[in-house]
Amino acid sequence: METFYSLYPAFKHSHMTFVALSVLFFIVRFVLHIRQSPIMDKKFIKIAPHVIDTFLLLSGLLLCFSIKQYPFIDPWMTEKIGAVAAYIALATISLKADRGTLFKIFAALGAVAWVVYAAKLAVLKQAMLLG
Repeated sequence: METFYSLYPAFKHSHMTFVALSVLFFIVRFVLHIRQSPIMDKKFIKIAPHVIDTFLLLSGLLLCFSIKQYPFIDPWMTEKIGAVAAYIALATISLKADRGTLFKIFAALGAVAWVVYAAKLAVLKQAMLLG
């Protein structure tokens, strides 16, 4: 079991890589969506976010177990899960809502802002909203 916990740096760096991939891929898809690019219809563009986000979730779970901090037990982790949920909701709205471009841009900016907030929570490990 000690070996599992010593893998923390690997779990952390893989998680951060998947966060970066998720956000980067979201931004690319958002720009393609706004430009109404036919690339958005490609199978890879539709499947890749689910694969990336699955590995993101798995790496996050590994991190939870390796640092022994859990959602709904540790306030900062609960808040981080809420920030991730807000990111997912706003990202979905920005890509799928039948609204104007300006609305979609603000939704996308809000999504990225929630990711930045989740990152701040991960670094400080201090809840700010549920404090």
